[in-house]
Amino acid sequence: MQPTPFTPWTWREPTALGNDPVTAEAAEEYGQTGVDLVGYKVEATDGHIGSIDKASYDVGSSFLVVDTGPWIFGRKVLLPAGTVQTFDHSERKVYVDRTKEQIKNSPEYDKETFETAEYRDRVGDYYTGSYREFP
Repeated sequence: MQPTPFTPWTWREPTALGNDPVTAEAAEEYGQTGVDLVGYKVEATDGHIGSIDKASYDVGSSFLVVDTGPWIFGRKVLLPAGTVQTFDHSERKVYVDRTKEQIKNSPEYDKETFETAEYRDRVGDYYTGSYREFP
């Protein structure tokens, strides 16, 4: 059996844990199409990294912009939706499957260029590579 390929800009398949913020169930529970993740805390595999400043639910190009606060002073990071493992809506937390070090070493976020194809390719390639090295 082949492992599921990592697709950086797509939310993972929904599970019983509710790891998809745009499901019909989420819409029923929260009264909207998709849960607004802005303000949710973000947890790496080895600890807290910050909170969500912006979230996109665009099919095939979804992402989170995370304000790292004091962890990486004054820096934001772009996390492709594919890095999200699960959500805890009651705790307002998002869990990603990368370490703090992997996230810290990601391409630097630039609010002027983060939605360009070139930047997204760099970020997507970085996280795809880290997925192969450390699933």
